[in-house]
Amino acid sequence: MFRTLRNRLILGQFIPMLVILPLMGGVLVYLLERQFLIPQLAYNLLGDARLLAEISSAEFELWGDPILFEDMISRIDLNPNIQVMFLNVDGRLLFSSDRSDNSLLGQRLNLTGLSTAQKGQESVLTNYSILNLRNVLIDVLKPVTDASNRVVGIVRVTYRITSIYESFGQLRLLVIGVMALGLVVSALLGAWLAVSINRPVQQVTRAIYQLATGQRRELLHESGPEEIRSQAQAVNFLVEQLNHLEQSRRHLLANLVHELGRPLGALRSAIHALSKGASQDPQLLADLTRGMDEETGRLQHLLDDLANLYDQVLGGLELNLQPIQPGEWLEGILRPWEVAAGEKNLQWQVQIPEGLPEISADPNRLAQVVGNLLNNAIKYTPNGGSVTITAGSSDGEFWLRVQDSGPGIPPDEQEKVFMPFYRGSQSRRIKQGMGLGLSIARDLVTAHGGHLELYSANGTGSVFTLYIPASNA
Repeated sequence: MFRTLRNRLILGQFIPMLVILPLMGGVLVYLLERQFLIPQLAYNLLGDARLLAEISSAEFELWGDPILFEDMISRIDLNPNIQVMFLNVDGRLLFSSDRSDNSLLGQRLNLTGLSTAQKGQESVLTNYSILNLRNVLIDVLKPVTDASNRVVGIVRVTYRITSIYESFGQLRLLVIGVMALGLVVSALLGAWLAVSINRPVQQVTRAIYQLATGQRRELLHESGPEEIRSQAQAVNFLVEQLNHLEQSRRHLLANLVHELGRPLGALRSAIHALSKGASQDPQLLADLTRGMDEETGRLQHLLDDLANLYDQVLGGLELNLQPIQPGEWLEGILRPWEVAAGEKNLQWQVQIPEGLPEISADPNRLAQVVGNLLNNAIKYTPNGGSVTITAGSSDGEFWLRVQDSGPGIPPDEQEKVFMPFYRGSQSRRIKQGMGLGLSIARDLVTAHGGHLELYSANGTGSVFTLYIPASNA
């Protein structure tokens, strides 16, 4: 019964109300009876006693005459359940409306509140309590005075309630009905809350199992309390990541087929040519071997990208950190790319100031970052454009900026270009490679404790800036 969250929520809502509502109902009944109904009955009795005392005061010279007492009672329309007694100032019974008290006539009664009445003050008493619900007594003693305000007797008016249940039954039934209605509403509310919480929890649970077994790729509807919506958001985030990984896997396979097929096809064609006698022509042999060398170079570059992707998957990049003077180091790194830019008739501009701060970096890994940035700048800049490389330092960091005059990157793609296998959708950008360069570059810069920034807009080119902490920062 307590194994499911739904049942626990229902019982958690119902059980406290099962205790609280009866307790509140009992307190409410007690307060109504003790503070309102019983005082109201006592007030009515006091009114009757005052009326009898008023009549007795007017005829005090006949005090003690049973006929007078009978006549006074007959003048007032009293409730049959009310008992009236007349006593002298000493508390001796002179008359009682209850015939069973005739044996007590002339005897002194030991009544609570008698001494108060003998002093000329009214006395109202009751024995009601939450533990005494039967034979409840309301007793009123009213002194009778003569013209000189001297007490000559006492009127006692008594109302006996044989059962509170009988007298206040309607009130108690009403309270019990309200309590029962409250319990029903509480149970229904608890059930509704339990179902509203249990349903999204079950949906999240099923979604997790479906994700684990590969049966689900759709997003969950986020509903329910904030905590449940947070779980649904987490599942949806996981679904998006899995979808992205699946899409990346497909892109990887497609790119591998493309990137491997082209050089392998060229190598196979060269091998066929050599097998058919091309080696007899020295010029043709030289062209074929040079082409084969270029294709194997492209395969080696592809292998390097895959090796770096493997490092990314493992979650760690091993760095061989060394002290580097950026100015001297960049001079050797930029030279081959200057040649590549010249072959494409690009304007090549380099602004490297002297006195740049020393950095601690892996020269090979950082060269790979710079190479990826320069390769993209040259690749996507049309003939006759420009590539500008500037460097500097600020706020304890060394920075290197690569700016091109290519078509630029739309704002909605600027974050995506750092994702593995993503290649821009712009038709002006030639889709080459596997889309790993910028992803690897940013991870390498992050591994050095720095960061890589991009600023670009359509038609204005792109600016990539890497920041590496200086050694003396």
